[in-house]
This record gives sequence, C-alpha cells and structure tokens, in this order.
Amino acid sequence: MPFIPHTQEDIAEMLTSIGADSIETLFDEIPDNLKSGGLNNVPPGLSEMEITRLMMERANQDGFYQNFIGAGAYEHHIPAAVWQITTRGEFYSSYTPYQAEASQGTLQLLYEYQTMMASLTGMDVSNASLYDGATALAEAVLMAVRSHRSSRRILMPQTVHPVYKKVVRAIVGNQKIDIVELPFCTEAGRILPESLKKFDNEEFAALVIPQPNFFGVLEQVDELTDWAHSKKALAIGVVNPVSLALLTPPGEWGSDGADIAVGEGQPLGIPLSSGGPYFGFMACKNSLIRQLPGRVIGRTNDLDGKQGFVLTLQAREQHIRRSKATSNICTNQGLMVTAATIYMSLLGPDGLRRVAQHSHVNTVNLVQKLEKISGVKSVFSSPFFHEAALKLSKPVDDVLAEMKDKGILAGLNLQAFYPEMDNTLLVCATETKTAGDIQNYVTQFEQALQ
Repeated sequence: MPFIPHTQEDIAEMLTSIGADSIETLFDEIPDNLKSGGLNNVPPGLSEMEITRLMMERANQDGFYQNFIGAGAYEHHIPAAVWQITTRGEFYSSYTPYQAEASQGTLQLLYEYQTMMASLTGMDVSNASLYDGATALAEAVLMAVRSHRSSRRILMPQTVHPVYKKVVRAIVGNQKIDIVELPFCTEAGRILPESLKKFDNEEFAALVIPQPNFFGVLEQVDELTDWAHSKKALAIGVVNPVSLALLTPPGEWGSDGADIAVGEGQPLGIPLSSGGPYFGFMACKNSLIRQLPGRVIGRTNDLDGKQGFVLTLQAREQHIRRSKATSNICTNQGLMVTAATIYMSLLGPDGLRRVAQHSHVNTVNLVQKLEKISGVKSVFSSPFFHEAALKLSKPVDDVLAEMKDKGILAGLNLQAFYPEMDNTLLVCATETKTAGDIQNYVTQFEQALQ
C-alpha cells in the first residue's frame, strides 16, 4: 500500500494540538527498564531501489517452477484487474461490517457474491463465506446433524480430500458425531452406488459426495444423491467451483438436488501463496437456511423506497449467545471473497467455462502423452476433470526430486495419503499450461523415469 510519512512540521502540529512536548512524552508512563532501547540488530535503512533489489534477490532464491500439483490448491491465471481492484482502500480495509448498514459497499459486494455462488452451485442460498474448504465441510456435517436430529452418523467416502477428512474429524470428533468411511472402487477410482447396499439398514444424517473427488475422478453424483434421499439423509456436495462451469451443479444432482454444497474458493482468483489465505463457500436449500452458519446478506428497501443491503441472518458466536450459535469458528474471509467476486465478474459464465475446458483438455493431453512412456499407466478407468492418478515403474519421490531439479513440480505422491497406492502420482494441468509446457514435462518425465 502507498505510504506517506509525516513531516517534522506535521508531527509538531499534532503534538501542539494534543498538548504534548514530544512523542516520548506520550509514552512517559512506561518504566525505563521496560524500554528496549535502540534496534541494534536492525541494519541501516535502504533506499526504495535497494530494497526492491534485495526483495527480488530473496524471491529468486525460491526459484521458478512449472507447477503441475493440484490436490485442492490450483494455479489459475488471475487477471491483473482482480487484485488491483481488491486492494483499493474501499475493499482492503473494510473487512468485517460490524456496523453493517454503514458498510453498504461491502454488503452489496457480499450480496453479489452470494448470488453468483448460488447460481454456480444451483442452490437456493449461499452464505458470505467460511474459513476454508475443509472447515466448510465440517460445518456442513454439523449442519446435517442439527437438521436430521435422529442420527449423528455421517457417511464419508475415502475419495474425499484427506485433509478435509482430518479437519472434519478434529472439529466434530468430540461432539459425539461418528464418521463412517466408505471404501472406493480401486478400478474406477470412485464410489460405486451398489456398494451402498450394505448400509441400507443403517441410519445416517448425511452422505458426503465429492465432485470431482481427490483423485480428479467424477463420481456418480445422481445415483449417490438419490440413495441418500431414499434413506432420509442429506446429500452434501464437496465441489470444485471451476468445474461447475462444465459439470452439473449440486442443486441439480439426482431427482431433487443435493441439500448442501461446500468447497474451496481458492480457484476463483486467489493466488497460491504458501498455503493461504483461502476461503470456504457454502450454499444450501431454502429449507435449511436457519441452520446455515455464518452470514447471509439480504437486499431490501428503506422507508423512502431506496435500495439497501443488510445482514439478514447472522447466527454466529459474535451476534448471539454462544450456546445458540450455529457456529463458533465460521470466519468470514472478506478480502478473499472480494477477489473471487471480482474474478467471477470479469470472467463471466463464458470465461469461467473456457478456464474449465482448457484445464480439462490440457490434463487429457498430458495424460495421453505420459501413457505412451514405458512405465506409466493410468490408475483409474473413470472420467476425470483436471487431475489424474498415474502408476509409475519407479518410486514417485525419486521422480519428483529429479523433476524438481529440472524446474518442474511434477505432482503429488498419493502414497503419503493412501499407503496402499505405492508409486502413484497425482498430476494436474490448468489453463495456465501451454503445449510447450506439457511437452517439456513429458520429455523431462521420460528421462526421470529411466
């Protein structure tokens, strides 16, 4: 952000106005023995040019890599206008509207965000964001248990992101909620609807349905959703928002649609930055809106007939008795949501669809080229979006290390999360990869596999 220092005249004028002799006088109540004195270990100040050079040198120490890792955090092109607008003072400094109606700009932006997310997911209503995708799923589990009342059991496929499962267990594990894992088909890489028959006589509050799943594979969401509803359980969709520009939205799954849709909003204009910050989104049917954690922004008219935006529902710990709150951890990621709203506004439905299409095509091209290399084969037979699992004839860590030496982050070792999947690599390609990038990956990969 721009920084304009105070001149000595400015400082003198302010001190005169408040009746202080010096800045030190303002802090005279602090005992001398508690004052740190000079900053002996801080080097002399640098000029703007010198500090820019220093920061560039530090950044270059990390190197530049072609990134083919996905697994829940995706590298997409972000138009320059997105963060140029997001970091304007009007957005950058207005994080949480505690005096809500005085923050009409922020409320309108959140209202537009909710409208976009409800449209993208095909659901009736969206809240104004959560901490991240993993905690959003945990909130959906709690929401399902509150709504179901008679069951505190959740059916969780093993194809859900491993970190999401871990976070869910951490949050709900001490609340007497039982997470029952559902094995996947090792040939198809997804949940087979017929495998649910063994649970026909058991009661569950909800079935979690990832789309696409952690392996990038597309689940049979219609059959899974209808099965959940036939057992009077809720269907919780965990979705990649970019994929929804191509795939059927959760609100249209099966004969009656999913009940709750959650996911990670990072693909919508948030850069990869050492693990965050991200934001979680959540949308649901109207019948569940009273169980929806976080904030819901509404639009209304005042006594003069003028349009205004208000905090319609805010049953969180800061606005209600803690024991009555729908959530005690539902942090509103206002700045990330601002960027996502601007990103979606600039791309529009057609632009987001092109991003999804190019990502899918690039991954298909990459996988097809890699499969021609001796010692590489696809693990699963099912269709995928923009990630795929590959079985290698050589330990994955060795290949990843060699590829990194060549400036390529080649993917994720799945054995770290699924011990039985030895020598299995998860690769991802988004719209940021050119034909040259893909060919270079294939060429270097073939050498690394030898």
